[in-house]
This record gives sequence, structure tokens and C-alpha cells, in this order.
Amino acid sequence: MYLIKERFFDIGDDYDITDEHGNKVLHVDGKVLSLRNRTVIEDLSGNEVASVHRHLVSLRPTYEIRIGGEKAAEVKKKLFTPFREKFTIDVPGPDDLEMTGNLIDREFVIERGGQGIAVVSKRWFRIRDTYAVNVLAGQDDLLILAGVVALELAMSRKAEKDED
Repeated sequence: MYLIKERFFDIGDDYDITDEHGNKVLHVDGKVLSLRNRTVIEDLSGNEVASVHRHLVSLRPTYEIRIGGEKAAEVKKKLFTPFREKFTIDVPGPDDLEMTGNLIDREFVIERGGQGIAVVSKRWFRIRDTYAVNVLAGQDDLLILAGVVALELAMSRKAEKDED
């Protein structure tokens, strides 16, 4: 299980991803001035291991995940999904992932082929938001964490538009 603490929902903020014991696993650099909402995920040595950025021209919110400098997936919001938010993590080949959940409570399930492989759950700890990301063993943890970062970027962008 991973914990994502601090002001995770604010675009441009930096935050850490820790394990359930509080040990720092990854650092997320929000790149506050980035036109494309580029976010970089770094290892403990400060090396970029993944990035997430928004496509500027698309009909629906679309984010590209790059791992090791290579395109690993695109996260796309499904258009007409009443009562639930639904995103596809489109990976090369047939093993796409689906993120389905509740936007208000920020509770999501990530599935591959109809089988749950991860759960994202928002929990309140004092005055900080903490998101627990529980990934089943044998899955691509970095891809799933980057997918959650893309999800949060999309939801933050939607919240900004709703305020305008």
C-alpha cells in the first residue's frame, strides 16, 4: 500500500508517496508553471522515473504517462458516465485498465479485464488529505501510481473550470 499525503489535489504542489510505514518511496514534482500540467515522478535520488502531462488538444481530458522516457499509457476520461467517473488507462496491447469511482469521495477501483487490481481511497488525517493506494502484488505499481496522478490532475482541472 502507498500513501500520498499533503495537498495532492492542488496542481503545482510537490508531494511525496510513501509506503504504509511512512517511508518515502517517490517524490512528485508538480511543475507549477508548466503549460501542459506536467508532473514528474522522481525516485529517492531525484531521478525522473515517470512523468504525466496533459494533451493540449483533445475532445476529453487526456494525459500521457511516460515511464523511462517511453510512452507507457494514456489516461482518458470517458464521456457519458452518469453517477460515476470513469477513466481508461490505455496501455499498448490489450491489457487496458479502467478506473471507476466517485468524484466527490475520491474512492476509485482500478480494474484489468474486470478484475480489481488496485483501490484508491481518500481518508482524512488531521488537516491533510491522504490517499491510500492499495495495489495487488504483481502489478505495475509505477504505472498505477502515475495513473492516479493523472486522475487527480484531471479532477483538479475540472474543479478549476467549475470555479470560473
